[in-house]
Amino acid sequence: MAEQLLIAEGSREAQYQALLPQVLALIESESDIIAAMANCSAAIQQTFNWLWTGFYLVKGEQLVLGPFQGPIACTRIPKGRGVCGSAWAQAQTLIVPDVDAFPGHIACSSAARSEIVLPVCDAAGTVLAVLDIDASELAQFSELDQRYLAPVCAALGKLFGQPASI
Repeated sequence: MAEQLLIAEGSREAQYQALLPQVLALIESESDIIAAMANCSAAIQQTFNWLWTGFYLVKGEQLVLGPFQGPIACTRIPKGRGVCGSAWAQAQTLIVPDVDAFPGHIACSSAARSEIVLPVCDAAGTVLAVLDIDASELAQFSELDQRYLAPVCAALGKLFGQPASI
């Protein structure tokens, strides 16, 4: 069980290099997907202090709000709608430098200006959830973020379908 998160100083890449092994260790030591997602969102949020960091889980034909850090959020998002629903429908990461320019953007918070959404998939490539991160400034996300967040999503995808231990 982790007791503290070690946050690196320096560049965003240096912060990710310190964060990634800690988050992967949190996931590997937990068998419950909700608990793992909760700690992941907290660790990412503590490291970068973005506006919102969290997960939406696929339930039928909609995404349902899961563990997150930040202000209250949209509870349900239809498949193909907004950045999250589009990332789910396309089964790919979406990096949006200006959410106001994204067709059909769903404004869960008027303070959100840019966003990155990564799918969490099982071994067959089925999207089971999405990791959604919003920033209050424009153009806050890049391929660097995708490169370091993708292994987190891959590790979480392996937890889906495993029996949770209590």
